[in-house]
Amino acid sequence: MFDYLDALITGFLGTVHWTWRSIIFDVPWYTNYFWGLIIISLVVWGLEVLFPWRKEQPIFRKDFWLDAFYMFFNFFVFAIVISGVYKVLGVLFSYMGINAQTLAVVDMANWPQWLQLLLFFVVLDFVQWFTHVLLHRYPFLWEFHKVHHSVKEMGFAAHLRFHWMENILYKPLKTLGVMVLGGFEPEQAYIVHFAAIAIGHFNHANIKLTYGPLKYILNNPVMHLYHHAYTIPKGSHGVNFGISLSVWDYLFKTNYIPESSGQIELGFPGDETLPKGFWGQLTYGFKKPKKEN
Repeated sequence: MFDYLDALITGFLGTVHWTWRSIIFDVPWYTNYFWGLIIISLVVWGLEVLFPWRKEQPIFRKDFWLDAFYMFFNFFVFAIVISGVYKVLGVLFSYMGINAQTLAVVDMANWPQWLQLLLFFVVLDFVQWFTHVLLHRYPFLWEFHKVHHSVKEMGFAAHLRFHWMENILYKPLKTLGVMVLGGFEPEQAYIVHFAAIAIGHFNHANIKLTYGPLKYILNNPVMHLYHHAYTIPKGSHGVNFGISLSVWDYLFKTNYIPESSGQIELGFPGDETLPKGFWGQLTYGFKKPKKEN
C-alpha cells in the first residue's frame, strides 16, 4: 500500500516541479513544452491574422478565450492532477508482471535516430487515429467528444478544447503503442511531440492550407474542417479522423472533402444543449444522453 501512495505523491509533485521549472526556463529548451506551446500558438495565430481563410471571422473568434484556457488546462493542469495516478498504475502493472519486455513487438533501441523518430511518430499517430474513430463510433464515448465538436468558429486553440476524459482514453492506448516498441521513446522524441502540437494547431487554424501532394500524408486545415462539419455523410459516424497524418483516412476510406470554400456550419445536431462554459463542460458526458432527433 505504501508503494502506491508513494507513487501517487511522487508522480504529482514531480510533474508540479517540472512544470514550474519549465515556466522559469530551468529545463533544456527542447523539453520546455510550456513555452513551446505558447510560441507555436502565437506563430499560428499570427498566420491566422495575416492570412485568414474565412475573412469574416473575427481575430478573437467565438470561444477564443475558452479554448485558450483549455490549452493550458488539458496540457498542464490535468497532466499534473493525473500524473500520480499513472505512476500508481505503473506500480500495479509491475506487480502483475506486465512491462515493456512482455509486450514488445519491436525493439528499435539500436536503429538509426531518424528511423526511431519516424516509427515512433507513425505508431503513436495510428493509435490516436484509432482512438479517435472509437470516440465517434460508440455513443458513450461520443458524449465526451462532443465538447471538442462544440466549436462553432474554428481557430488554432480549438486543437486542445476537449473533455478531460479524452486524456484518460488516449493515454493508456498511447502507452500501449510505446510498449509495443519495447517501451522505448527516442532520445529526440521532443521533435515528434512539438511537430504534433504544431500540426494540430494548423489543422484547427483559420488558414487555407493543404500541403499540395503531401495532403495524402499530412492532415491539414481544409481536410480537418470537414471533420467538424455539422452535416456529415449519411450512414457514417464521422470523416477525416486523422490527427497528424491523413494517410489513415485515405487507406481506410474515411476521407471526405466535398469542396474547399470553408463556408460550412460547424458543430453537431443538438449542440445547442451542450453547456457553454468550462465548468459545465467539465462534468458533461456522465449523465444519460438525451436522444437526438
